[in-house]
Amino acid sequence: MDKHIYKEFSYYKNGIHLADIRITSQEIYHRKKSIETNEWSSYESLPSDHGYDMVTSDFRFRLAELNQMNWTNEEEVKVSWGDRYQRYLRMDGKVEGEEQVAWIWALQEVKFPTDLIISDNEVIGWIYNGNPNSVLVKKGYEDLTILKQWNDPHLSKPLYGIKYLGRQDVITRDGIKLATDVYLPSGLPDGEKVPTILVRTPYGRQADAPKRLSFVQRGYALVIQDTRGREDSEGEWIPLIYEMEDGDDTLNWIATQPWSNGKVGMIGGSYLGFVQWAAAASGNPHLKAIVSQVTAGTPFVDFPRPEGAISSGMLAWSFMMAERKKNDDAMKRDDWDEVLKTRPLKDIPLKALGKELKFWNEWMNHSDYDAFWEKANWAKRGNQINVPSLLISGWYDDDGMGTSEAWEMNRENNREHTRMILGPWYHSFNTTRQIHQIPFGNQAIRYDLNQLELRWFDHFLKDIPNDVEKEARVEYYMVGENEWKTSEDWPPPDVVYTPFYLHSKGNANTSQGDGSVDSIFPQQEKSDTYRFDPEDPTPFLIDMSENECRVPENYRDVELRQDVLVYTSEPLQEDITIAGDIYAVLYAASSAKDTDWLVRLTDVDEEGNSICLSDGLVRARYRNSVEKPELLKPGKVEKYEIRMTKIANVFKKGHRIRISVTSGAKNSIFPNHNTGNNPMTDTEMVVATQTIYHDEKYPSHVRLPILNKTHH
Repeated sequence: MDKHIYKEFSYYKNGIHLADIRITSQEIYHRKKSIETNEWSSYESLPSDHGYDMVTSDFRFRLAELNQMNWTNEEEVKVSWGDRYQRYLRMDGKVEGEEQVAWIWALQEVKFPTDLIISDNEVIGWIYNGNPNSVLVKKGYEDLTILKQWNDPHLSKPLYGIKYLGRQDVITRDGIKLATDVYLPSGLPDGEKVPTILVRTPYGRQADAPKRLSFVQRGYALVIQDTRGREDSEGEWIPLIYEMEDGDDTLNWIATQPWSNGKVGMIGGSYLGFVQWAAAASGNPHLKAIVSQVTAGTPFVDFPRPEGAISSGMLAWSFMMAERKKNDDAMKRDDWDEVLKTRPLKDIPLKALGKELKFWNEWMNHSDYDAFWEKANWAKRGNQINVPSLLISGWYDDDGMGTSEAWEMNRENNREHTRMILGPWYHSFNTTRQIHQIPFGNQAIRYDLNQLELRWFDHFLKDIPNDVEKEARVEYYMVGENEWKTSEDWPPPDVVYTPFYLHSKGNANTSQGDGSVDSIFPQQEKSDTYRFDPEDPTPFLIDMSENECRVPENYRDVELRQDVLVYTSEPLQEDITIAGDIYAVLYAASSAKDTDWLVRLTDVDEEGNSICLSDGLVRARYRNSVEKPELLKPGKVEKYEIRMTKIANVFKKGHRIRISVTSGAKNSIFPNHNTGNNPMTDTEMVVATQTIYHDEKYPSHVRLPILNKTHH
């Protein structure tokens, strides 16, 4: 090894020291700690596939440039390869017993940003903001980084190696074998039993293991399982349908193992959140805590049939899941417009992928809510669900309704330990400070989520008295102020729901552009009309291949279309702050037997940019009930109550509040054909004439949760 050691850094993931990096004038070396024995290897040259998030191929050269920058007198620094950093957070700590100061510099405009830690104009560390995050720090400088959060004496310590028991098969009640990997802490006293963290995934159990192994090092068993029909598990892959029974069977299997103390916690996001609520709905007594991240909701609220419509945004996901092993490349297509036009809907996989999909066929065979979909409705079994629940989601999470369902279900059943964190995040939560050119400030990424998840399990699975159950029940991010707030409930208790009524002289169509919105009750008002053509539906602004189906885009140009009604307030004389779920009440008539209604709330700035905050839709045939669809009587005025997505936002003085109404959401949902026929097999399309009423008899409005100024 080159004797001229230039720098030495230590690599930590989830607060655990896993490796050391040595940089010399000639080369980079590393050594690793064995996760089996906790013993260190000797130093060797760093291979190209090293797996350290922050160490790039030009690491040495970048480090040299970073250390030549002027970090002392600047608030923002841009480097030659284009990265832009902002001075963010002061860190005070001790290095060799001496007090010292460092600053975290937040990387801008990047997903999974790597932040810098600077002390005395020198880079002493990096923070990679993934899930989980990792830290690379100059030896001895740990106290000047976020690693000090892991020093909490009430946190489980990483005292153990890892013993892999290999693949086990959990046999379900109907005889299906579910491939299951088990990892145990090594070095436990003989006969000691431990609590278990369970992860059930359709995305590959072995791919998920590395980010969960820190639980084993902290004294938990880890069980990771391929869900039914995925990778090495037997059975048919029909999303959502078998997860309640399979989760129940797996929990019972864990409880019978000789290493198990009978207490199980579950963690995971999206589909891995859904399986937690499904398991909890079985009422299994061994499930003692869950960490529900951006969870998928029940089928006719969230996925794949939001409010009875048919999600097109989930096509990329469906294509990715077409084989037993997920294929990310299948999501990347440049012909989505053509795919979305395929009719009938049941033929999409055959025409786009060249084959049928069993689960797609099953979905197509159940066009209305029935016993098939009922099997996946965990929210209806809230009386059986009583598990301490940490919920994590974001304003722009395309599965955000799942978190809303879970929160409200627990509240309705008076569950004691429910906690929720709502950030300015999309489905890939806590990974960026900016979504599609909309900046949310440096606080948008939190450094403490991994510790919070561990504290949740430590308390409810190990009975560690860390007071996690006494902290604020809700933490939410106020867009506009770009700050975190706390509340004891959601919506916050001092929210006042205020109706904002739609007004116009029949001119809300943007070719006239004279719709308005305010809190004044409408009197005699002419209705507004537009034509909805399902062959040219209004776009919903998402990138299908990104697989993020609800983002804060600018709808300024979309609102110029003839099939969008726009109602805009006067410029605000003072800030208006909202925090909560949004609700719309529409009085509307259609010339069609069935149709869709979509309501969108946007924040319009002085330049006319119209940024989406919240939206919601309803399929007309399900206006009264998803269980009992009723077609429309053409021309008859109906009342529609539309649940919209949640948000916390400051409408700034000088901005305007805008509500728009339309019937299409191309890219997000397949357009209603307006025929009343079975949407899965229908090829006919009818143009509908849509009428929105807003007068004394039919006061269409949106209810905004305005936050009391004294609280704010």
